[in-house]
Amino acid sequence: MVRLGRRYVRALISLGIGLSFLFPLYIALVTSLDTKADVFQFPPHLTLDGRIGVYVRAWNMFPWMMYFGNTLFIAFVTIVIALSTSVLAAYALSFIEFRGREWVFSLILVVLMIPSEAHLIPNFVILAMMNLIDTYWAQILPYGASVFGIFLLRQFFLSLPKDYWDAARIDGCGHLRYLWSVALPLSRPILFTVSLYIFIGSWNSLMWPLMVTQSHNVQPVEVALAHFLDNNSVDWRRLSAASLFTTMPVILLFLLLQRYIIRGIARGEGIQG
Repeated sequence: MVRLGRRYVRALISLGIGLSFLFPLYIALVTSLDTKADVFQFPPHLTLDGRIGVYVRAWNMFPWMMYFGNTLFIAFVTIVIALSTSVLAAYALSFIEFRGREWVFSLILVVLMIPSEAHLIPNFVILAMMNLIDTYWAQILPYGASVFGIFLLRQFFLSLPKDYWDAARIDGCGHLRYLWSVALPLSRPILFTVSLYIFIGSWNSLMWPLMVTQSHNVQPVEVALAHFLDNNSVDWRRLSAASLFTTMPVILLFLLLQRYIIRGIARGEGIQG
């Protein structure tokens, strides 16, 4: 009976946490359907109205399909580059013996402690010297390496039995063949997790694209949302509507792939070593 009561308590706590995360989305939905007068009403009312025309007007304000295309292109190219560098770096730090290997890994982890804002000016100066400002590459190259991906993949590679590598060497496999044929297929859940982590980060990026782009042809959806913020006034209803239909793709992607995320992070093999 005590165990059943604990389960109900945990379920209620989990439900409360889940609802607290969904509440801002509900407020955005209520705001998008409000009248102009109701937006600033206090105390705010939490009932939904039926004024869905604001979504049509918000969609027609900007070429959203172009912004979605830009965002998807930037995200997928970033994933390919970041996964490639993360896999190679993690493999080298796991299977290849060289002097100072642990120090190199420690220095990589130190990057996680540096605020991302500290990278903005150095990255901007480097890209300006390379004449890459206001291009797709300016939004891709700074995120072409993932410390989180290197860490997670290294921990997984270290958990692989040494017998796999010994048997591969007997069969004549080198490091690249072993990585491609053995290590990578086994690390598929980890790769899904890292890919989604990079995708969400790229989709939600605002500060950096706002700094390095001026042309609408290369800007992502987050910069398009910033266009709703005018110096004189802000249409909160249209901004809320646009925020919702630009957030839904990421939410749906997370719901579809959450099983792989949990498996990639929580599985014992991925966090040993």
